[in-house]
Amino acid sequence: MIIDSLKNSARIEGLNPYFKQAFDYLKSLDFNKLEAGKIELNGDALFVMVNDTNLKTKDDAKLEVHDKYIDIQVPVSCAESFGWKDRSKCEVVGVPFNAEKDIEFYADVPTTYFSLQPGEFVIFFPEDSHAPCVGEGPIRKIIVKVKN
Repeated sequence: MIIDSLKNSARIEGLNPYFKQAFDYLKSLDFNKLEAGKIELNGDALFVMVNDTNLKTKDDAKLEVHDKYIDIQVPVSCAESFGWKDRSKCEVVGVPFNAEKDIEFYADVPTTYFSLQPGEFVIFFPEDSHAPCVGEGPIRKIIVKVKN
């Protein structure tokens, strides 16, 4: 997992062949004019989802993992909290892996919680189980799916 500000993305853009394109796109956006939905940047290798959703309690936010994609998550409209736990330490499968959706849920409790402000990002790799959307009220957020 990596947490930072969008203005510092150059430091990590070399970690994946699609990161630079992803961060260049994120930094070019006017977040106030975005429409919700999916935006393809490089076929199924790199795409963006602009989501309007409601934040959840810690109990309702379940740990999730992905195998095929790395997530870059950016809160847009307000702060967002996340739970995290090392995937190798997760023991209780809540919903088995769905290969088509590239997601599995765990019933484990996160070991760490942290919050991001708009303009900050978190990168979750396949070894990072994460429980997004923790907080109160509505949120607009961006999730960039980057082929692993």
